[in-house]
Parts: sequence; C-alpha cells; structure tokens
Amino acid sequence: MKKFNRSITYTVLFLMMFFIVNASWAQRDLMYYRPDNSLGLNVFETTKSTDYVFDGLQVKVGGDFALQFQGLNQENSLDNLVELGSNLNLPTANLNLDVQLENGLRMHLRTYLSAKHHQEAWVKGGYLQMDKLDFVSDGFLEGIMQFTTIKVGMDEINYGDAHFRRTDNARAIFNPFVGNYIMDAFSTEAFAEVFVQNNGLLALVAISNGKLNQSVVVNDNTDNKLSFYGKLGYDDYVSEDFRLRLTGSWYINHGTSTGSYIYGGDRAGGRYYNVMQTLDGDGSDFEGRFNPRFTELTALQFNPFLKYKGLEFFGIYEVAMNGEDQGNGQFTQLAAELLYRFGEDERFYLGGRYNQVKGEQTEDAATLTIDRFNIGGGWFMTKNIVAKIEYVKQNYDGYPTESKYNGGEFSGLNIEAAISF
Repeated sequence: MKKFNRSITYTVLFLMMFFIVNASWAQRDLMYYRPDNSLGLNVFETTKSTDYVFDGLQVKVGGDFALQFQGLNQENSLDNLVELGSNLNLPTANLNLDVQLENGLRMHLRTYLSAKHHQEAWVKGGYLQMDKLDFVSDGFLEGIMQFTTIKVGMDEINYGDAHFRRTDNARAIFNPFVGNYIMDAFSTEAFAEVFVQNNGLLALVAISNGKLNQSVVVNDNTDNKLSFYGKLGYDDYVSEDFRLRLTGSWYINHGTSTGSYIYGGDRAGGRYYNVMQTLDGDGSDFEGRFNPRFTELTALQFNPFLKYKGLEFFGIYEVAMNGEDQGNGQFTQLAAELLYRFGEDERFYLGGRYNQVKGEQTEDAATLTIDRFNIGGGWFMTKNIVAKIEYVKQNYDGYPTESKYNGGEFSGLNIEAAISF
C-alpha cells in the first residue's frame, strides 16, 4: 500500500508540474539569472548584463521533474551481480525558490522532493548572490561591482565547468545524456566566492569549509581544514558564429576529515539505477561513479568549450592527487563530448561522449581504469521539456579477482523525459 500511495503521489506531482509550466511564463525574469529552460543551455556563470528593472521583491517558484526508462544489462567475473530488468526508475523532482530581494541581490534555494538517495524531501542548499551593493547605499562600490559577483551560501561550489552541464537530481535539461561524469566533481559546502569578469576574461577566488555534513562537534578524528578553490579562464565569441571558452580550476584541502566530499557530495545519488549491485546487497546509491576518497586532496580541472554554429565540444582533463603521507595516490579523468544541435532554435541534437578515469589509490597500488561511452540524442519539445535517448557502456579494469568490479561492465539503453521551469 505504501508503494502504491507513493506512485500516486509522483503521478500527481508530474501532472501538476506539466500543467503549471505555461503558468510559469507569467513570472518575470530575475536579475543576473540563468534561465531554467533551454535558454540556459551553455550558460556557465551568470553575466553582468540584465534587462531587468528592479521595482520590488519578486519571487519565482520553479521546479524540475525527470523520469527514465532504463534497460541495462550487467556482468562481472564473479557472476554475482543482480539481474537488471527493463522498467521505469523512481521519478525525481526538485522545488526551486528564487527571490529578487533588492536591486542586484538575489537568493536561491533548491529542495529535492524525491531523489534516488533520498525519497523524502531534502534541502540541497541555497545561496545569496550579490551583483550590486546598493542595499548598503546607492552606487556603493559601483565601479568594482560592474565586473564582480559575490556568492555566499551552502550550495554547490564553482569548481570546474562540468557541474554546469550535469544533472542535478531532477534538473536534467542541461545534460545531453542521462549519466553524469564518472569522477563527478559536485559538492555542497559552506562557501564564499568572488567572481570577476571583463571582456571575456574571468577569475574566481573562493573558500569553503570543505564539509558536506555541517557539525561543530570535535573529536579525536577531527582534522578539519578549509578548502581553497578558484578558476581562471576566457569566454567570448571569437567571431559571430564561433564561441570559445577555456578555463582552469583548482581545489585544495589538506585536512584528513575534510576534502573527501568533492567527488561524493551529491545527495541525489548516481544516475544509473542498481548497477554493480551484488546478490548479497553489496552496492550503494552512487554506483556507476567513482570517488577516490582522497583526504589531503589537490585537484585540477581544465575545460575547453567550443561552439561553432550547431557544432559543440566540451572536454575535461582533471587530476586528483592525495598527500604524500596518505600514499601519493593519483587519478586522471579525461572526457570528450561532441554534439551537433540542429533544427529551428537547435531543438534537436545528436552526439557522443567518452569518459575515462585511470589511476592508483596509492603510488604502490594497482592501476584501476573505468571508462564509459555514451551515444544518443534529444528533442526539446518546448523550451521547458526535453526528451532524450542514449546507449551507454561502462567497463571496469585492473580490479583484484575478489572484487565485484573485476571484469565488471554494464550497458544498454536509457530514455529520459525532463521538465524544468
């Protein structure tokens, strides 16, 4: 009966979201804001230009909904993985509140209404974004703020560019495929960021407390350190049809009880359901991804993005390194994504993605390799609704014979429909 009631709840939620998409257009745009629909594709940090004229507090209520049909098969050398059937996954949903508080002052809050890892409602996080300081006094530091954005909150941090293109629980509209990257750099931490942009040049300096689960308790295992991260790059149109973005990011935390969340800070769970789960229950909601769990972490991520008319390329070169007294482990992630968008307003797309993670847990350990290949396409039925299909194949190599990952692989077809408004 509980499962039946939950199914009814998600069905009603889906219908509610579907029918209020059109009503959401009645809400005005906010200042310095990434649109929640296809107009937000290939938007990274928000710009310093806006057509919005502030005339009082404005509240935008939005949401995301995603549903997948999964048809995957899997195997390993031990032949102890569960058999996967073809069926619908548990739908996921977000509730988003965005509030224009003052001129150039905006708040964001996202709640996971349903997620793979949390079926109950769970606050993901939120932040305050300041693009003007007029709330201090009219024109306060106007010369600096015309290039500067300040963000403070407990939310996803701006390390790398991949997090702008990933699926955030139910917000799947910006991801051309179903899965996120294998070494998924996404964490919600208490942070403060200062971002500067001018004539295509951009720079970010930031600090966080390196913790996913906030606590003031100190014990014998506590070795909390602050995280320092940042970004340098260039993003502009080289010609009318050719956009070039190239950024380099870093993240440093040398505390042994902080810093390990950067590749495991997503409370939503992995995007492929029940993969690499054994018959005796060995598995987690995050399977299909890889977290090196380095504590004294130094991470670097470089991201090229090129778009010429409908042709689009996004790449990742990333290195995650552990401290010397922690074994000098290191993993390298490579990713290349090529898409072609076509049709009126580029409503259709086809493309592929290759992703590989390779390295050692310590300098004396065996080399582990995980690689994934995606190919597929999608259709933006409206600005707010996307339907996509993909074929995925993921392989594990280098794991010991007693590991469930030895000879492990999963592959098959996924179909996803997503709504964001």
